[in-house]
Amino acid sequence: MQGSGALGSYDPEQFQGLCFHQISGKFADGSDSPRAFLERCLDTIAASEPTVQAFVSLQETAARAAADASTARWQAGQQLSAIDGMPIGIKDLLETKDMPTEMGCEAYRGNFPKNDNAMVWALRQAGAIILGKTVTAELGGSHPGPTTNPFDVSRTPGGSSSGSAAAVAAKMVPAAIGSQVGGSIIRPAGYCGNFALKPSQGGLHRGERQTTSMSTHGPHAASLEDMWQVAIEIASRIGGDPGYPGLTGPMTPPPPIRPEKLIFIETEGWATLDPQSKTALETLLTHFEQAGGQVLRRVDHAAIEAFEQATSNAKQVANAITAFENRWNHRNLVDRDAAGVSARLKQTLAAAEAMTPADYQNCLQQRARARDCFAACAPLADAMITLSCPGPAPVWLGDVPGQPLAPRPTGDPLFNFATSLTGAPCVSVPMLAVDGMPVGVQLIGQVNEDARMTAMAAWLHQNIAPVRVAAA
Repeated sequence: MQGSGALGSYDPEQFQGLCFHQISGKFADGSDSPRAFLERCLDTIAASEPTVQAFVSLQETAARAAADASTARWQAGQQLSAIDGMPIGIKDLLETKDMPTEMGCEAYRGNFPKNDNAMVWALRQAGAIILGKTVTAELGGSHPGPTTNPFDVSRTPGGSSSGSAAAVAAKMVPAAIGSQVGGSIIRPAGYCGNFALKPSQGGLHRGERQTTSMSTHGPHAASLEDMWQVAIEIASRIGGDPGYPGLTGPMTPPPPIRPEKLIFIETEGWATLDPQSKTALETLLTHFEQAGGQVLRRVDHAAIEAFEQATSNAKQVANAITAFENRWNHRNLVDRDAAGVSARLKQTLAAAEAMTPADYQNCLQQRARARDCFAACAPLADAMITLSCPGPAPVWLGDVPGQPLAPRPTGDPLFNFATSLTGAPCVSVPMLAVDGMPVGVQLIGQVNEDARMTAMAAWLHQNIAPVRVAAA
């Protein structure tokens, strides 16, 4: 089925998103301005938001005032950063002092802490325009909000960073902030044809969101340049989480670096992947080899096989760790307002409350084993590569009354759990189209290699031909 959204069928070679860095050079001479750029974004939102439903709230008046202030700074040569004047969406898990933070959950309806998350504060300091809050799946979990995929409105945009992914794909904003525990940055980026960075664990300060040990925040963007610029402007102002060094690298997008060797990892997702998506990725790997690169697989080295084995149950381990770490918050929430919490979250809570501390400790031991095996692969290649998502975004038309709840209405993070366990930096690159829908590819580096992965992603995107595969 071809894409049936406002954007039509997706072609990774032809599609061009909304890129801030291509326009901002005109701000200084007055041939364009942050205010004019914002107005174009607002026009697109007005046209597409009724169908895409990416935003929970918008701050149009405040955004226009911020854009005017940015315009004056650019004209005076006093811009605060390279992203001064960039309209950005903020996932509605992160606190914003001027908008409610309802986290996709009825029990938090009207929640308005009037604080800025650390990343939001940093973006404001850099002159970025906080345009609105984007839809999240409930509490960053699997219960979906109303957002649709801009390339086919019958399909999910992924989750839990649903609105952030869709807003960038629909050209509403050049960048938006998402978060990930299992696969909530990289998977929706893959489904929506975005670039995205899941930083090394602790790479960008999460502010108030320190509860879970595998949570990370990172940007979606329509270009690799904007993706890096947003991340480094944040990192240079707030650093990383407590106890972590934080993301480091150049203050401009790193120049491309050619990877000589890549390790293809199957993860749990490969065994159940559709044939068209397998063909698309295998073709891309062939293109890389034809360009002089080498691809290593699990049969080529015992260390790769050991990592595949150590992460063969990554889904179960990652879900258990996160559920156990969230159980007190979720229990208090259910006790306070059971009607305001979805059945999906209650199922997750029940599974967590069936765990013992010994079960949690066992999961942590398995995670440590996966991290050791991951590090052992470092001398073998420049990076790992796999899909960002399990093929095209699945169709999601809602739960059927009287039927069991769909287990993964925002798609399955099978290609993300392994790297989330390791705390590795991942960059999603829009390189594939399957049946007219985006399918992303992710490059995975060792911890704190965020800039290096961004540089290799730039080389891959510039030098390897994208792949399009039709439906069977």
